[in-house]
Amino acid sequence: MTAQEHDDELRGHLRRLHTLAGGPTIASLKEHADRCGHSVSRSALAEVNSAGSAGGKRWATVDAFIDACAGYAASRRRPLSPEQIDKLTWRARFDAAQRGPRPAPRPGKGRLVGRIPPQAQCFHGRPESAELASASPSAQARVLAGLGGVGKTQLAAAHARARLAAGDLVVWVDAASRDAIVSRYADAGAQVADADAADPLRAAERFLAWLATADQPWLVVLDDLTDPADLKDLRPPGDVPTGQTLITTRLRDTALAGVGGPRLEVDVFATAEAEAYLRAALPQRLADDVAGVAADLGRLPLALGQAAAYMTDLDLDCSGYRRRFADRSRQMHELFPTADRVPDDYLRTVPVTWSLSIEAADRARPAGLARPLLELAALLDAGGVPAAVFATGAARNWLGYARAAGTDDRWPEVDADEVRDGLRQLHLFSLATADDGLVRVHDLVQRVVRDRMPADHLAAVAWAAADALVDVWPGGGREPELGARLRTNADALTRHADEQLWTVDEYHPVLAVTGMSLAEIGQVTVAAAHFHRLHATAADRLGAEHPCTLAALGNLALWQGASGDLRSTANAEQLVAARRRVHGLRHPATLTARHTLARQRMLAGDTTQALADLESLLSDRVAILGASHPDTLTTWHNLAACRGEAGDAAGAVTELTAVLADTCRFLGEEHPDALSTRHELARWRSIAGDPATAAAEFADLLAVRERVLGPDHPHTLITRSELVHATARAGDLAGPADAFTSLLADQVRILGPDHPDTLRTRLNIADAHAADDPGPGVVAELETLLDDVVRTLGPHHQLAAQSALLLALLRADEDLTMTVPGELWHACRRALGPEHPDTRAQGALVDALRDVRNRPVPPTPAQSP
Repeated sequence: MTAQEHDDELRGHLRRLHTLAGGPTIASLKEHADRCGHSVSRSALAEVNSAGSAGGKRWATVDAFIDACAGYAASRRRPLSPEQIDKLTWRARFDAAQRGPRPAPRPGKGRLVGRIPPQAQCFHGRPESAELASASPSAQARVLAGLGGVGKTQLAAAHARARLAAGDLVVWVDAASRDAIVSRYADAGAQVADADAADPLRAAERFLAWLATADQPWLVVLDDLTDPADLKDLRPPGDVPTGQTLITTRLRDTALAGVGGPRLEVDVFATAEAEAYLRAALPQRLADDVAGVAADLGRLPLALGQAAAYMTDLDLDCSGYRRRFADRSRQMHELFPTADRVPDDYLRTVPVTWSLSIEAADRARPAGLARPLLELAALLDAGGVPAAVFATGAARNWLGYARAAGTDDRWPEVDADEVRDGLRQLHLFSLATADDGLVRVHDLVQRVVRDRMPADHLAAVAWAAADALVDVWPGGGREPELGARLRTNADALTRHADEQLWTVDEYHPVLAVTGMSLAEIGQVTVAAAHFHRLHATAADRLGAEHPCTLAALGNLALWQGASGDLRSTANAEQLVAARRRVHGLRHPATLTARHTLARQRMLAGDTTQALADLESLLSDRVAILGASHPDTLTTWHNLAACRGEAGDAAGAVTELTAVLADTCRFLGEEHPDALSTRHELARWRSIAGDPATAAAEFADLLAVRERVLGPDHPHTLITRSELVHATARAGDLAGPADAFTSLLADQVRILGPDHPDTLRTRLNIADAHAADDPGPGVVAELETLLDDVVRTLGPHHQLAAQSALLLALLRADEDLTMTVPGELWHACRRALGPEHPDTRAQGALVDALRDVRNRPVPPTPAQSP
């Protein structure tokens, strides 16, 4: 089409709109344009509908004409449909008349990574939609900012669907956390850049590099960015001719200036938009005063949607709703979200609307459950609470109590079906969304609910929520995705109700379970940091020698030792001294502390003292607890293993054989401790020079563990690894790399890519590759592994030293006392950055060694492609 044809087409559409609206006079158009907040003259409105060129007019005038027609039609109770006044469509027509024919659609089918949220009911275009649509596909990053609930995500979703329809690549990212951003980038990298999704950070880096040079037009939407710092090193490239980034956020602070380009403030609906929305959402018989309801609710889209649901479900007209609204507002004048999060002009209306919806949902079947369910959710993660949390015994026990509170009813039992139906009511009243096994409650709704809880009630709900998290938490590092989600919820709980998780006598076990969960997935350094904070807080609140404080100290020492932190021994010594003062020499807690100390000394390499400690402890446990007590047998087991670590592999085999016999006799042949002892016995038998027998023992043990624990249990996976080692030592395996590669796939799936067992298997694969062909490919493989170990476990972990040693051996440098620390230093620089404390400490060690040896530090090895 020619430019004139586009112009004629636009004028025809404007005339039809004027006719559909009822043919308003210029005076009526001016009146309704003013009501919608437009500043436009009568003559300009008259020109829009004249026979002259439409393409030569300003968009602001055309926009005012459309809103005026819509307002006039609504005043005559004959509202125009959302499609008839859709601003995206009108802006496209206007642009075509202004610029002539549009470019032909880009060839090919659009590609989507992620999930664009579905279009909201009664959604229609807004001025911001037109601004996004008119921007060049290569425009710099845009930021949609505003209060949660004003429709930022819907605006971004509409823009994304339009770009997808045009043939572009669209990547939709939930930007509520850095982990979520990295995860989605990794998915995109795997799909468009052939990246390895098993290594999310590297896959994300590859995706960002691909964006910078991509020929295909692309759009990256970062939805609900909660912290600009989460985009550090993850911001999509700017000034790319084919690319555009769109960010939605509730934030308005200056930190956003460094994240995106121009910020577009998304405000509440215009008056005509709000009234049109309510008319579309409500049955006609209820829409007797939509203007009053829209004004009362401050034209906030989220509030309008909730109010419409409330009125429809209760068959309540607008006048009745306004009477209830007015009455409730006098009682809730003190309930406001924080001033830095929301504007003041509609602050009062949002909590009032939610309060009314909560009451209606709580009356719906199953009666009395919606409110206590929402109270539980209000203390957890707004990004998603696993639905299983609400179905735990602890949660259902609380729900039954809360439903009967204030009545003479018997405390009723709440079953899983009632919990599901209660969550569904929250979904129906737009108070929550429940899908994909997660329950999400908007954080402003959460704030309103929390603020309404009296202090004693808040404490009770917090304790119940913590109980529910502990109930559903999988042990042993199983289900890592669920564990990660539960840790996020535990963090949210401590943010919202930290004081309520402490009493004068204890802290809630969820605080310890969170740290143990980190350790079970291999994040031992992070776990140690968690227990360091917990111990310090417990010492301050409960006292330095309170049992809970000492329990945290024990876990601190345990996971410091596992991470290679030599401070674990000093903390374990402190623990033993405190247990002796508090409990005495013979108390089980004191004996456990002594066991912890012996383990830390063994991990630190002091096997002589560790052997003495364990021999003394074994004697005491036999005398105090008896020879058949599980703790006694555990001490004997560790004593035998310590003999092996001290160099006496044959002695370890002899002693473990005796331990196994007693463990099976006292606890049973398939008790977890018996299976652990069988594993350790076979391992030391292989090291002692009998790998063939060890391989047979591992094969038998693997069958038992697969049957008793399941094939995906971490202990089963460890047994598989040791079976490969023993079989290879016995000469019955041509090359262990294939067997380890098969194991690695299962470990990545079950444990995750950063678990120490997964990383150790990668080291085993590299070692096998080095034995076959110690070339540049293996060096590059080890460099990548060492970087990952340092990044996840730290440079002090045993696995880091082993990886650095193998790398140094492959470089054929004879002075390993210099090259191994040097390899660790280079890995710290690559993985952590030059200013990280661990990097500086490792660099200082290298400098000290260099000074002692009077030789230069090895040059930074060239990175393999």
